[in-house]
Amino acid sequence: MRIAIFGGTFDPIHNAHLTVAREAVEKFHLDKVLFVTAGNPPHKEEPVTPYELRHRMVELACEGEPRFEPSRLDAVGRSYSIHTIEKVKARLRPEDQLFFLIGADAFAEIQSWYRAEDVIGSVEFIVAARPGHTYSVPPGARVHRLDTVAFPVSSSGIRRKLAAREPVPELPPKVYEFILEHGLYQDQPSPKSH
Repeated sequence: MRIAIFGGTFDPIHNAHLTVAREAVEKFHLDKVLFVTAGNPPHKEEPVTPYELRHRMVELACEGEPRFEPSRLDAVGRSYSIHTIEKVKARLRPEDQLFFLIGADAFAEIQSWYRAEDVIGSVEFIVAARPGHTYSVPPGARVHRLDTVAFPVSSSGIRRKLAAREPVPELPPKVYEFILEHGLYQDQPSPKSH
């Protein structure tokens, strides 16, 4: 089995996340992508949407994608990548291969992560980058480059659109319906006009 961990706050999950995961499955012949919703992400300053709502959006986004598996591995406590990796590795067979799917922006900061050397030494990375984007590879890291066609979209940009009641085509339809049904991201401060 070739398995990739794809962790994130997913607040909310959007089409670019899914596109990157599909491209990784295709290029690296992955059997499974674990979408690990971060319970309490250490790098996020601003408050995030409650875990159960974020994870439900991940479940909806993964529907109909046989190789995508929503995971609750990080539901409780601080969401450190090394803990997630260790939990997944504990379930693997010796012949299984573990990858860590990550955006180039996050990978560029990996040496500042908790137990960074352990993270770097324990998995092979699939780094999703826009063509022409550069990043440095830390010593000892095994990196596979994925030049993705995913359009540049951010969860924060989507939250701003939702707060402004603008249409959001970057969201999977079921996720968009869930957000509207639950009134998520509506009570955020209105984005300042530029």
